[in-house]
Amino acid sequence: MDILSSYLYARPSLIEGVARMVDFGNTLQVYNTSLSSEQADYLALLSDWAVVGNDLKKAMAEYTKVQ
Repeated sequence: MDILSSYLYARPSLIEGVARMVDFGNTLQVYNTSLSSEQADYLALLSDWAVVGNDLKKAMAEYTKVQ
């Protein structure tokens, strides 16, 4: 997973991944937390715009190759 698109989800270890296979009650689901809702919104928007910027950079690089 890309760090920019998976900020909210905690990255599980191998053992946690195996344990989730038999976790039918979804009790092992863990999310990353923020100090406030404003911080969470800020980080999500920052991540979204970083992805948009990366996509634009790739598109412009491809366009200059074609031209």
